[in-house]
Amino acid sequence: MRTSGTRRRLAVTAVAAAALGSGALAVVSAAQAQAEEGCEVDYRIAGEWNGGFQANIAITAGEPIDGWEVGWDFPDGTTVDSAWNVDWSQNGTTFSGSDVGWNAAIDSGQTREIFGFIGSGSAAEPVSIYLNGERCEGQSEPTETPTDEPTETPTDEPTSEPPGTPVSIMPLGDSITGSPGCWRGDLWDLLVAAGHDISYVGSLSQDCWPSEADPYHEGHGGVLVTQAVTSGDTRMWLEANTPDVLLMHFGTNDVWSAVPPEQILAAYTSIVEDLRELNPDAVILVAQIIPLHPDESFGCVECPQRAIDLNVAIPGWAADLTTERSPIVVVDQHTGFDPETDTYDGVHPDEDGYVKIAANWFAALDGVLAQS
Repeated sequence: MRTSGTRRRLAVTAVAAAALGSGALAVVSAAQAQAEEGCEVDYRIAGEWNGGFQANIAITAGEPIDGWEVGWDFPDGTTVDSAWNVDWSQNGTTFSGSDVGWNAAIDSGQTREIFGFIGSGSAAEPVSIYLNGERCEGQSEPTETPTDEPTETPTDEPTSEPPGTPVSIMPLGDSITGSPGCWRGDLWDLLVAAGHDISYVGSLSQDCWPSEADPYHEGHGGVLVTQAVTSGDTRMWLEANTPDVLLMHFGTNDVWSAVPPEQILAAYTSIVEDLRELNPDAVILVAQIIPLHPDESFGCVECPQRAIDLNVAIPGWAADLTTERSPIVVVDQHTGFDPETDTYDGVHPDEDGYVKIAANWFAALDGVLAQS
């Protein structure tokens, strides 16, 4: 068992927001707008359902950006219901959003997904997007250019850490995270190759390729997240090995058992609250779970839709609970995961599935760890 040691304040520099599953939840469109100074604003519809949609916004900087403000006009009747990692407002059809401090800086040539939101109404992308007062290339200048520049510096700066202190990461979940799940080794390999100093923590130990990977985790086969929270197990695991970063792919067994999404999300909330009590600076990465398409011998014909229903609810839940100090990052493990080729039974990942899961975690973690 490895304890996590000194608590760490992470400077989160990127967010991987969710893009939901298959069918009606697949990525349906993307609009990329070129700004005059070489910047690109990417307004991407990540998921669409009856009456609603999710959009993710990314910026590619031509010159370094230290503070951003974006704005556009929605089609009539379109509103933002919730958003994460952005200070936003909407007046009629006009939306405006600005950075929340920790996500203000974008280096030259860097692409960063800066925020996401859940909307109601039309998912049609805006015709014109403004970035710090500049309209998209090839279009006329705005008649009224915002003059306010971000001048405030965050009052709660990340604290420096002793050199050589690894970032502790707890993989938390069920058998997809523990036995037989073995994406932890693939993820370790990616993170170490990227130069990150990390350690896995947890009460369970299972070697996972490559052999250099820490074996520790909290992947408990067959466990429901709702039961683990009610029994106090999750609190005990977090107290024993309090992490800097929590990777949570938890709820597959709850979905299998027809536990409603709202009960699963309530369990997620308890885990977040317990972790923040133990480590107020913890970063939480929550997966939209991989698809469920069990073999006929397993039964559970409703499982595929139940997994989608849970995944649709996760971004809004995360938006309500995320904070600047302890952000919640939604990681899409559903889109692009094919149970036919990425599992051996429609539920549990095979080697191909491990690679995909690890790559999705890495895409989010690489940004989280970049300035730790």
